[in-house]
Amino acid sequence: MALNPKSYCAFVRDLAADDLHRIYHDQQYGFALDSDDELFGRLILEINQAGLNWITILKKQENFRAAYAQFSIAKVARFSEEDEAELLSNAGIIRNKLKVKAAIYNAQAIEGIQEEFGSFQKWLLSQDSLSLPEWVKLFKKHFKFTGPEIVNEFLMSTGFKEGAHDPECRHFPLAQETISELYKS
Repeated sequence: MALNPKSYCAFVRDLAADDLHRIYHDQQYGFALDSDDELFGRLILEINQAGLNWITILKKQENFRAAYAQFSIAKVARFSEEDEAELLSNAGIIRNKLKVKAAIYNAQAIEGIQEEFGSFQKWLLSQDSLSLPEWVKLFKKHFKFTGPEIVNEFLMSTGFKEGAHDPECRHFPLAQETISELYKS
C-alpha cells in the first residue's frame, strides 16, 4: 500500500534529510510530548501558523522558544504589557497582537487547568473520546485563537488525535508506540 499522495508523509518523503519539513515530520510531528510546557509551545506554534505557511513557523521555531521563555507556561502567564510590547517588536516571531495576547491568555488558562487536573496533559487525556467538533468547542471555551484547523493540527501533531502519519509511513509505528507509552501509561 502506498502513502496517501495528499499526506504530509508523502510530501516530505523525497525531501533532503536536512529540510525543515522533513526534520519536523521525522522527529516531532505526531509524537507525544512529555511536558506541559512543550504542549503549550506546540499550541503557540499552531496558533501562529494560522494564515501562514508552516515553513514560516518552522524557520522561526527557535525564535518562538526564546521569545516565549522556552515555552514556560508559568513565565508566559505572567508576561507584562512590557513583555507583550517586546514580543510585538520581535522580528524573529510573528508579530500579531491577537496571537501574542492569545499566548499569554492561554498560558493563564493552562495554569487553571493544571490546578484542577494536575497537568495540561492529564486534562487532554481526560477528553480522549471527544470528536473534533467537541474538541473545538472545548478549546474555544478555554483558550483564545483556537479554531477547527488549529485544534485539529495541535491534536494530531501532539499525538492526541490519529492521522499525523500514514500507516505506511516508516514513522507510524514509532509515533504510535511513543504515544502509547507516554500518554496511555
